[in-house]
Amino acid sequence: MTGRERYAAGPAHGAQVRKDAGTWTLVLVRELRHPPEKVWRALTDPAQLREWAPFDADGNLGSAGRTVNLTTVGTPKPQVSETTVKRAEAPRLLEYSWGGGDLRWELEPLGSGTRLTLWHNIDRRFISWGAAGWHICLDVLDRLLGGQPIGRIAGPETIQFEGWQRLNAEYARQFGKDIPS
Repeated sequence: MTGRERYAAGPAHGAQVRKDAGTWTLVLVRELRHPPEKVWRALTDPAQLREWAPFDADGNLGSAGRTVNLTTVGTPKPQVSETTVKRAEAPRLLEYSWGGGDLRWELEPLGSGTRLTLWHNIDRRFISWGAAGWHICLDVLDRLLGGQPIGRIAGPETIQFEGWQRLNAEYARQFGKDIPS
């Protein structure tokens, strides 16, 4: 049995929704066993992003002002978002847009590891979907950084993945939302 076959998403945790004048922001917090510099490389390097993120990047995201194309994984027709990195303060803060939403990553040293916080503006109708999807992506990231890669689980494949439906329902309950269909 491979690592991917053994992978099972844990319970919904570390997420909240912030609502501000019609904008809904998903906030996910993860404690990773890896130092901020290592996590930073995984957030910015195109080769590492291909292993865990829900998009491919045609350039490094580690420099403010840089324009990069982000291609959403698994869509029937290519969905490419051109983004300009708004802030890149290695290894602690990264901001850019993807698919019409803003993403902000904060990395804080936590012992020998990192507290990783993601803010992502998502259409409120799909906030639990986003939480479930990012939950799985961050699990894949943690395994990649730990030297036990299981391969990217993103795009439509995520919805078919065992555990995604449960996570979607758990996050919807936590956020007080109906489960999107």
